[in-house]
Amino acid sequence: MEEEDVKKVVRKGYAKIAKQGSSCCAPASSSPCCGSTSTDAARDISKRIGYTDEELKSVPEGANLGLGCGNPVALASLKEGETVLDLGSGAGFDSFLASNKVGEKGKVIGVDMTSEMIEKARENARKANYKNVEFRLGEIENLPAADNSVDVIISNCVINLSPDKERVFREAFRVLRPGGRLMVSDIVLLKELPDFIKNNIEAYIGCIAGAIPKNDYIESIKNAGFQDVKIINETLLTPKDIGDPAAEGYSKIFNISPEKLREYAGSISSIKVKGVKPK
Repeated sequence: MEEEDVKKVVRKGYAKIAKQGSSCCAPASSSPCCGSTSTDAARDISKRIGYTDEELKSVPEGANLGLGCGNPVALASLKEGETVLDLGSGAGFDSFLASNKVGEKGKVIGVDMTSEMIEKARENARKANYKNVEFRLGEIENLPAADNSVDVIISNCVINLSPDKERVFREAFRVLRPGGRLMVSDIVLLKELPDFIKNNIEAYIGCIAGAIPKNDYIESIKNAGFQDVKIINETLLTPKDIGDPAAEGYSKIFNISPEKLREYAGSISSIKVKGVKPK
């Protein structure tokens, strides 16, 4: 698909999620990832990928849609008074967690290209009276933020959706202050996926088709200018990690057997990566 077509597909898919709710980073329309759109399902997924009960209880109801593949806030070592930028902030889950860490003197800016997600996040902030969180409509390839204006950038299973990942990291580098930190959780490939998955619309929305090889992902961060780029944690995704009944749901979408799906699932990894903008 062309770059603009990818963005249209992703925007449409996540607008639907914002309106209906979903339960993880997987095909949105049929929800094979967990077979449910309930709050309980989102909570279970989030606990599995690294969020604590305390964190889950601390955010506004409706902020956690179970869309992540890790907990970048836990690894970002956020400090009181810092300014944080959340790329692909969705309904605000990680933004609210970051807000709790940076405190009243700090600030969190969430950016999302889907207006329905921005509206949902702003409503969540109003309901819970978050004063230090702001949500901006924009693309992560063209961040609505000034040069050298933030201390930390976080992102959770979003950059893989971008058709121009190198530009995303260049933009992240631009808006970070010297010495600023990048901390992302994302999906990468350990080996190439077949074309019928890479070109599948549902697989794009599900954070799979847009993923690139792990080495290419890391090189994109380094090419943007980041130093001390390190993979902090890596988890090979199995059908159970992608979601159950995954074998049944995904095999229907891709028209392949559950056994074949498991073979492809071994091609996908969830990584947590950090990098630093030189002082």
